[in-house]
Amino acid sequence: MSTIPNATAGTEDFEFAALNEAKNYRAALLREFSGHLSGKVLEIGAGIGQVTRELLQNRAITKVVSVEPDAAFCARLRATLPGHELVQGTIQQLKDEAADWNSILSVNVLEHIAEDEQELEIYRKKLSRQHGALCLFVPARPEIYAPIDKDFGHFRRYTRPELQAKLENAGFEIIKLRYYNFVGYFAWWVTCCLLKKRSFDIGAVRFFDRIIFPAVHGFETRVCPPFIGQSLLVIARAK
Repeated sequence: MSTIPNATAGTEDFEFAALNEAKNYRAALLREFSGHLSGKVLEIGAGIGQVTRELLQNRAITKVVSVEPDAAFCARLRATLPGHELVQGTIQQLKDEAADWNSILSVNVLEHIAEDEQELEIYRKKLSRQHGALCLFVPARPEIYAPIDKDFGHFRRYTRPELQAKLENAGFEIIKLRYYNFVGYFAWWVTCCLLKKRSFDIGAVRFFDRIIFPAVHGFETRVCPPFIGQSLLVIARAK
């Protein structure tokens, strides 16, 4: 099952608060996926709707359906986006056998799922009729798995070869698979592994997002993709 058994509301709340400050980071991530988000899009793990709002503003997308297992987050999302189509539960509760999904977006969700290979197989089945695109973003590098990862309910951080093998075994053809946020790798190691901090400094997140990240992301996308990073970014096509 796609569950998040060991995540807590408190850690999720400050994770959402940090994500809210990471405006440049979030916009850059969606730009990476933009060419593959169109038509009918299924959003996995909508949280409180911070990414959902931006998907709904994308003119290439004709329909967005969001899936979120946490009842409290669903309530907040419904209050923010009344009328938006939201499924409370996991992808297994989505009754859409006849649906033709063009894209699935999963941002920082797969690491919460114990049976991640089974989850990827479900994504491939949902996309197979349209040979749709999976836009996937996950934490990277098990050597920087920290106490805060456990607090968030992360079962793992991925290596590139591990994720590639799991995607190919699930029936995906990989279009792009690269590490993301080189500087963030070292910042996470110092802050969360060495100092063992278990919360985010919102001011530090804002500083990183406004000052450091634009330069780092520009270098990674225009000059040289990083050989290591805090996260992995994937675009894959369902066979």
